[in-house]
Amino acid sequence: MTEQRVRWGILATGGIASAFTANLVDLPDAQVVAVASRSYDSADAFAERFGIPRAYGDWRALAEDADIDVVYVATPHAAHRAAAGLCLEAGRNVLCEKAFTLNAREADELVGLAKQHDSFLMEAMWMYCNPLIRRLKALVDDGAIGEVRTVQADFGLAGPFPPSHRLRDPEQGGGALLDLGVYPVSFAHLLLGEPSDVMAKAVLSEEGVDLQTGALLSWDSGALASLHCSLTGGTATVASVTGSLGRIDIPNGFFHPDRFVLHRDGRDPEEFAADPADGPRNSLKHEAAEVMRALRAGEKESPLVPLDGTLAVMRTLDAVRDRIGVRYPSEEALTPA
Repeated sequence: MTEQRVRWGILATGGIASAFTANLVDLPDAQVVAVASRSYDSADAFAERFGIPRAYGDWRALAEDADIDVVYVATPHAAHRAAAGLCLEAGRNVLCEKAFTLNAREADELVGLAKQHDSFLMEAMWMYCNPLIRRLKALVDDGAIGEVRTVQADFGLAGPFPPSHRLRDPEQGGGALLDLGVYPVSFAHLLLGEPSDVMAKAVLSEEGVDLQTGALLSWDSGALASLHCSLTGGTATVASVTGSLGRIDIPNGFFHPDRFVLHRDGRDPEEFAADPADGPRNSLKHEAAEVMRALRAGEKESPLVPLDGTLAVMRTLDAVRDRIGVRYPSEEALTPA
């Protein structure tokens, strides 16, 4: 890593990898130097599209490329443990997409590898790096709405998704919860930390993944979070946090908001707006910038997306899946006979 630029490797070539790389190439202090896929043709096409000098047809070659400062892992989450683990074992720093892994056990293993190899590791929870979300959290932490009583959030897509789609494939960790529900759960964690109790109900597909899930989380403080995710209907994707002295509403796209409204008892509503330059995907730039800031500072994790917080979210997702009866094939293989 030079003082001027951080050299990135991209592992996987799907939609989120494309969106992230498009943001990276716009950052003057980032340089995308290599990309890998299980298919060389896919990696080569991706490299040509973004002007990346090196393309690899296997993950290990990317992991062992010593000219890479940090690898962005953008595979489906069922492959995160293998892909990120390979990079960490090779001494690479890693930014890994969410859901971070299939389960908390795999997440623990990745955190252990990062510590063993003295590498930086961060979950790509771009919502946490969004300036407007950071402003919202600061207001809540400063007591602007008093003691938090309730959190509400939803994320649903209309579909329909055929059984062959990755979102319905158990082998790829399919279902609404890990792909979409991770956002409402992470939003609640951001404001309240890890819950003391988890309740959940779901509608499951024939393949055994959740088509829609509702969760009720509770904390010893008396706070509650009502969360919903769905692959069967396009929800409003809104969020709200209510406290003893007021409320904050995010009216749309809560994980990449363009504004939120603060309601305080006895005062006029206050609107907080995003920078006009921050489009829906610009939180990916903020996420990349936070990784590069941390690397230059010699930090092994980000204070915005701490590893303890990522592990806590994975424990909550595990608890929800336990309540709704979703278990993936790779987890079944670990069950004693």
